[in-house]
Amino acid sequence: MSTDDQLRFPDGFLWGAATAAYQIEGGADAEGKGPSIWDTFSHTPGKVFHGDNGDVACDSFHRYGEDIALLKRLGVGSYRLSLSWPRIQPTGRGEVNAKGLDYYNRVIDGLVEAGIEPSVTLYHWDLPQALQDAGGWANRDIADWFGEFAAIAGEAFGDRVSRWITLNEPWVVAHVGYRDGRHAPGIQDPALAVAANHHLLLAHGNAVSALRASSAAPVGITLNLTVERPVTPEAAAHAAVLEARQNGVYLDPIFHGRYPELLDGDASFSPAAAGHVRDGDFEIIGAPLDFLGVNFYAPHYVGMLHADGEPRRGETVTGPDTVSIQPDGLPITAMNWLVEPGSIRELLTRIVAPVTGALPVYITENGSSWHDYVTQDGQVNDLERIAYLRGHLAAVHGAIADGVPVKGYFAWSLLDNFEWAEGYAKRFGLVYVDFATQERLLKRSGEVYASIVAANALPKA
Repeated sequence: MSTDDQLRFPDGFLWGAATAAYQIEGGADAEGKGPSIWDTFSHTPGKVFHGDNGDVACDSFHRYGEDIALLKRLGVGSYRLSLSWPRIQPTGRGEVNAKGLDYYNRVIDGLVEAGIEPSVTLYHWDLPQALQDAGGWANRDIADWFGEFAAIAGEAFGDRVSRWITLNEPWVVAHVGYRDGRHAPGIQDPALAVAANHHLLLAHGNAVSALRASSAAPVGITLNLTVERPVTPEAAAHAAVLEARQNGVYLDPIFHGRYPELLDGDASFSPAAAGHVRDGDFEIIGAPLDFLGVNFYAPHYVGMLHADGEPRRGETVTGPDTVSIQPDGLPITAMNWLVEPGSIRELLTRIVAPVTGALPVYITENGSSWHDYVTQDGQVNDLERIAYLRGHLAAVHGAIADGVPVKGYFAWSLLDNFEWAEGYAKRFGLVYVDFATQERLLKRSGEVYASIVAANALPKA
């Protein structure tokens, strides 16, 4: 897999780039699309930085052809896109919007014609507002509604989709949307968050069955998994609980038919302890997968709160006894996230592989935000993103050498876009977007990524 001057990836390794519907499409009410929770949330004063919203975003609803051309320029084998549920079913139930299907047919056909495999995510956070009005993910009925949506998508697009992802980051949906309230629907209720956790998993299981009935493409789920690194022996037990709350509450039900034993009795994080599990639920949730998608950006360092109860410089209180620490010497992105490439190798070898075994794994998101700008000569020289990309790809290569069956890597993101609660202030793209003109410009990182893709190898230097 390696030579003296480069790290070669396995033959057939899948290179891709990723986006999400609400972050790029715009066309907020075009051609019969219904409102989503993010339409509502982003138009609520004080919820999104600078009052930004996704009404236009990158205008990919009209400019998807330009985006496919950019994907061809990168040379990637696959594009991970998501479907807007309210564009296809404006109220989330019942009648299908034919014009919404037509839009995604145009995009998928364009990708296939360009020789790029469509990797389609059913749900990337833009729930139809009508379903939220009926309780959203805290309502158990949503598992059936999502299964119906999956059947519609499978029937419409299954002949051309190369792989399906049921849900993107259900932990964020449940805990950032319903516990912290920093994302749509903006609720702060731990009981609703833990209910949403369970219903998301039931919805995933229903979607797996529906997709298998209508499509031959492989089916998986994408989880954002965490690496919690204790900085003292005393913090190790706390780090393990934090990993159980984010990793275990999804990995254990899907692969082991239970919620983490470490959370037994913790009704604020375990759906089992909260009484949400019914007979037969784990059979639905544990429907066999064809792959696991993993999103990862940064590790967390966990320490104990000092005796005086006051955090020190670089520390943030995260619980009654714990703090999150930013160690000296590690770069920090524009999102205030640590850059430590070895953490993705640790995630894959210590957390993922022992659970998934020989199941194929895809890195479905990995990337970084920096303070990008266009120079006078029309370039975006994003050297920090290049360093992040190279470091994390080297670590993924290391995990493959360790025996983890990583089959592909999707860079986040193809485009600068609407970055949820951060609005347009944070840029993750390989392509710079001028949101006033919608002009797209390949950054230096995009050029570097294209060269890696073409070589199927990472230069060591």
